[in-house]
Amino acid sequence: MTTVRAAPSPWREPVVLLAAPAVLYLVVFYALPLLWLLAKSFIGPAGLTLGPYIDFFADPFDWRVIANTLGIAVQVTLVCLAIGYPASFALARAGAVLQIAMLVSIILPLSIGVVVKAFAWQIVLRRDGVISQILVAIGVWDEPQRLLFTEAGLVLGAANIFLPFMILPIYSLVKLIDPRLAEAGATLGAAPLYRFLRIVLPLTLPGVVSGVAFVFSMSVSMYVIPSLLIGDRFQTLSTLTGRSFLFMRNEQLGSTTAVILLVLAVSVVIGSGWLARRLGGRA
Repeated sequence: MTTVRAAPSPWREPVVLLAAPAVLYLVVFYALPLLWLLAKSFIGPAGLTLGPYIDFFADPFDWRVIANTLGIAVQVTLVCLAIGYPASFALARAGAVLQIAMLVSIILPLSIGVVVKAFAWQIVLRRDGVISQILVAIGVWDEPQRLLFTEAGLVLGAANIFLPFMILPIYSLVKLIDPRLAEAGATLGAAPLYRFLRIVLPLTLPGVVSGVAFVFSMSVSMYVIPSLLIGDRFQTLSTLTGRSFLFMRNEQLGSTTAVILLVLAVSVVIGSGWLARRLGGRA
C-alpha cells in the first residue's frame, strides 16, 4: 500500500527564516504606520465615521487637488516615455564602451538626493537659467522667461529625476530582442512602421508598462519636488498631506489624503502588474 505524503509546508524551510528580518522591518516601519493612517482617517470625535471622506469629496478644491496630482503624474510619465523609449533602444544597440558610459550617466544621478537635484533645477529654471537662454537663442522666446514655479518647470524637473526608472525596465527587454526579427520582417516586405507596430512594440510592452508604473507611482506621490519647484500655490495630494500634518495640525485630513493617495498608487501598481503579466504571456 502506497502512503501519500503531504507536501512540506514552505514555512518550515529554514531558508524562509532569512526573510524574517525584512518582514519584521516592513511590518513595524511600513505596515503598522499605514494601518494607523487608515484607522485615523475613519475615526472622528464620535467614533467610526465616513465623514472625513464625505467632506473631502464634497469640496471642489479637493477635486482640483486630485486633478493636479493626476495631471502632473500623467504629464511626467508621458515625457519620460517619449524620451526613455528611444533612449532604451540606443542603450541596447550601443557598443560596449558607449553602453557602459550611457549606463553610468543614467545610474549615477540616482546616487544624488532628490533635494539636491530639485535645488539644482531651481537654478536651471530661473529667468537667467540655461533653458531660458537656449530657448531665446533658438528663437522660441523673444526674451528670457521664468519656468520656475510653473507647471512646465515642474514637469521638466520631475521627468529628469524619474527618467532612469523608465529607461531601465524597457532596456532590460530591448536587449533581449533579436535584431534579426526586424530584418526577417523586412525581407518579407514589411514596412518599417509595420515592423515596429507588429514586432518590436509588442515585445517591449511589458517593459513599457513597468516603466510607466514606476514613474507614475513616484510622480503621483512626490512631495519634495513640487514643494521646491512650484510652491504652495499648486497643491497635490502629497503636498496637502504634508501641509495637513506639519502646518495645519489636522491629522484626520492628513490621514484621509494619505489613504486616497495610497489607493491611487497601489491601484496603478496592481493594474500595471496584471497588465504586464498578460502582455508577457502573449509575448
